[in-house]
Amino acid sequence: MTDQAMDDRPHVQDLIAAFPLPTLVIDPAEQIIAVNDAAVKMMGPNAAGRHFTATLRNPKLVDAIERGLREPAPQSISYQGIENGNDIHYDVHLQQIGQTGRLLVSLQNVEGQAQAEQMRRDFIANVSHELRTPLTGMIGFIETLRTSARDDARARDKFLGTMAREAERMNRLVHDLLSLSRVEAEQRVRPTERLDLRNVMQTTLRNLDRLAIKSNVTLKPDLGEEPLLVIGEMDQLLQVFTNLLENAMKYGGADKSVEITSQIIPHDPVLRGPAIGLTIADHGPGIDPIHIPRLTERFYRADSHRSRELGGTGLGLAIVKHILNRHRGRLKISSEPGQGAKFTVILPPAQI
Repeated sequence: MTDQAMDDRPHVQDLIAAFPLPTLVIDPAEQIIAVNDAAVKMMGPNAAGRHFTATLRNPKLVDAIERGLREPAPQSISYQGIENGNDIHYDVHLQQIGQTGRLLVSLQNVEGQAQAEQMRRDFIANVSHELRTPLTGMIGFIETLRTSARDDARARDKFLGTMAREAERMNRLVHDLLSLSRVEAEQRVRPTERLDLRNVMQTTLRNLDRLAIKSNVTLKPDLGEEPLLVIGEMDQLLQVFTNLLENAMKYGGADKSVEITSQIIPHDPVLRGPAIGLTIADHGPGIDPIHIPRLTERFYRADSHRSRELGGTGLGLAIVKHILNRHRGRLKISSEPGQGAKFTVILPPAQI
């Protein structure tokens, strides 16, 4: 390292210290002469004073640095690295500093953007798949009704009934997509209404009484006598409990019961404070624990065929999760095959 480089080093260090992104400076002798705090966290405390290849080993990044030291034109690249065993995507900008021949290198972790883009692609693919199946069936039925079944009244009634069910399935999917979009748009806006969860659940039970009778399912609430006060939005919490109770009735099966119980939780480890829990338990076939962590993902189903037969869109629990996120609460799911399932809504209590 030259005497001039040594003299300028504190100045260069002060300059890049203000950069929010991990940033380093490499001199013409290919040594790292300065790193800011963000870069130290990324590369470790011993990067300064070493040849850059001792710290930055990605072949694409090494090629870009060598080219940057030779050519004054700025350049930007993207590369994939590994940190703690995980793939990380970086956008890198490289530019020489004036006429010094030194190269400024700044790195931006864009893994969150890459994940968001992958989620967008997966979401579009899932929606397309969910719509393609009923649309393909309806197109086939329409073609049959136009040709071979044109004068067959029995076949016509059968096909029209199936088409009506497929159209209703698509209508439910569109409704849930719009509902999910609205919930996501409001997720950062805190609700302000003071509510008693007992009243919310009792309203939900009244709304679902006819469906319970039709499904031959007994709803058994045990909510105690004390108010369960939270800060929330009535319509959204009704949506949460309606979804969970409908699922319990569908998947629990006929001639069974669904129990609804409440509890006061002195300290919830996730909410880091006191909480109110409201549990909906069915006596159905249960859920393999391997599926539980993913049940609130969009379009994820533990049993795809059965879910579609029962009219599920694969979005209900995703909507529940986003509503509870807005309410600063969470959904706890516990189940074992053959032992039914328990879905517990956990919310922070309203401050008295």
